[in-house]
Formats: sequence, structure tokens, C-alpha cells
Amino acid sequence: MTSEEELGGPLGPVAVVIPTYNERDNIEPIVGRLRAAAPGADVLVVDDNSPDGTGEIADKLAASDPRVHVLHRPGKSGLGTAYLAGFRWALDNGYQVVVEMDADGSHDPRDLPGMLAALDRADLVIGSRYVPGGTTVNWPRSREALSRAANLYVRLVLGIGVHDATGGFRAYRAATLGRIGLDGVDSQGYCFQVDLTLRTVLAGLRVREVPITFTERALGASKMNRAVIAEAFWRVARWGVATRLRRLRRGAG
Repeated sequence: MTSEEELGGPLGPVAVVIPTYNERDNIEPIVGRLRAAAPGADVLVVDDNSPDGTGEIADKLAASDPRVHVLHRPGKSGLGTAYLAGFRWALDNGYQVVVEMDADGSHDPRDLPGMLAALDRADLVIGSRYVPGGTTVNWPRSREALSRAANLYVRLVLGIGVHDATGGFRAYRAATLGRIGLDGVDSQGYCFQVDLTLRTVLAGLRVREVPITFTERALGASKMNRAVIAEAFWRVARWGVATRLRRLRRGAG
């Protein structure tokens, strides 16, 4: 098992995992902005055989920049499995920090250096919209209200003090990913983010939230739908029951 001393050690090579499905208008700009903001980080585009040619554009970026890599998957299999594939690629290739971010421009790469700095005193850093200094731009009020309600639900049901557990801009130490049991993760969508947050907390590791600016996508379509919301609702409820039972057993022991 990984020791606390190893988890608190110095940072090393950084891989930024960006899942894509039909993001041809967004992938080149976001990779360019990311390479400018964090020139020492490598980028892995995980493309689910996008019919709009996103994967081919990513291949061209990789051909012109040795710090850009592409992982092609045979079809659309969900956000969670895309991240897991990217995480495993990063771990297999010796990266010590693994970042996840969206391809649609909602996450500002200029926030990444601050997140990496915060990882010096944490095992997981979440770029948060809902801590002081965090903000959203051009987001419909209905979407923001839904997001805030979802995070309140997560805090109440799971009993964790994270304000933006659904946020998808985050940085993990490689040792953290090794500690929390990725092989047991089968959640998708925004629920995937909650799942990994809860696993990190239950492992006794340090989670920090740093403020970011979240900007609604200008191009392409959101992947949010009712199925994603429903999955998050019932999985969080199930995890809440399991977490409370675990705490009761510990208290009884």
C-alpha cells in the first residue's frame, strides 16, 4: 500500500487527460491554450472515435508537438471510462501528476498552474466554482442552480465537506489514483467525479479546492442529459447509505 510519506512527496511529470467526442471545433484551441499556460505538461487526448473527425485533428496536433498524445477508442463508451483509460495510460507511462479537464473550453488552462501549486499540499486538487474566488461565466441560471443543488445534495448525503464534488477540472497525484482503487469504478458522467472524490476522502487523503473561472462552452453541444442526472442521484444515495453504515460499524467497534 502507498504510504502517506509517498503521497506527500514532490511533484513530477504532469499529464493532462482530455476526453473528446465530437469536439472538432474546440480541441485545437484548448490544446493550444493549455500548452501556452503549462508548457511543461504533456497532453493526452482520449477520443471515442468521434464521427466529426476530432481524432484526426488530434493526430495532427500530436504529429507537430511531441508533448501531445492521442489515445483512440473504438466508440463512445462514456466519460468515466474515457478518464479511466487516460489515467491508466498516464500511470503506465510514469507520470506523477494526472490532470483531467474538459475539451469544450469551460476550463481555463490559466488556472492550471495554481492548481498544480496547491497539489504540493494535497493529494487531490479540485478546481472549484463554489469556493470564494470561484465563478461561472455565461452559464444559464437553470444549469448553475442544478449544479449547486447537486453539490449540496452530495455534501448532505455523503457527509463530505467538498463544495464542488461534481467539478471536472482537477489534479491528482499518481499515488492517489493508485490508492483509491480505480478498478472498482464503474460510474459515468458527473457521477464519476463524485465517485473519485468520495474514494479520496474515505482513503483519508487530502482534498483541496482552489477557485477557478468556469465558462460555458461557445461551440458544440453539452453532454448533460436526464440519464446522467438520474445516475448521479441514485448512485450518491446508495453511496450515502454505505458510507453511514461504514461509520456506524467503526463507531460500534
